[in-house]
Amino acid sequence: MKIVVGISGASGASLGLKFLHALPADIIKHLIVSEHANIVLEKEENTNLHQNTEIWASVASGSYGADAMIITPCSMNTLAKISCGIADNLITRAASVMIKERKTLILAPREIPFSSIALENMHKLSMMGVIIAPPALAYYGEQTTLEDMENFMIGKWMDLMKIDNNLYKRWSGE
Repeated sequence: MKIVVGISGASGASLGLKFLHALPADIIKHLIVSEHANIVLEKEENTNLHQNTEIWASVASGSYGADAMIITPCSMNTLAKISCGIADNLITRAASVMIKERKTLILAPREIPFSSIALENMHKLSMMGVIIAPPALAYYGEQTTLEDMENFMIGKWMDLMKIDNNLYKRWSGE
């Protein structure tokens, strides 16, 4: 399985890295970091790190065959560009490829409250099959630490990608 992780905007960039590190070792991982997020991140080992300006990178082509992509955090600027079909950097180009190839694309917008414009863009993308999954908590999982809360969100995103995990307590109905 090949997974692309995009990190746009600096706020919450560590959550994107934690998602990347939680992926199983047998998954081929690609990390794309926007210019602003790159300021707060260092190059990680065992990861293909792409600069957002590398529009020629493998993940910019449908023939590469990435299976899924998540952008976490996803800035409203990146979300708006994807919604309008603007592919002017590697993150938005890779997202465009996921949409045209009808592959799993998850956007985790990080700015609240959502404006009417942002909600309209999310609705448009959702109607195209893009999964909008902000980093939101559930309270049935009895999370007590920040790590527990992050693991819940990461586990839910992995569930959306059909990646087995045991990062959070699942609802048992009891």
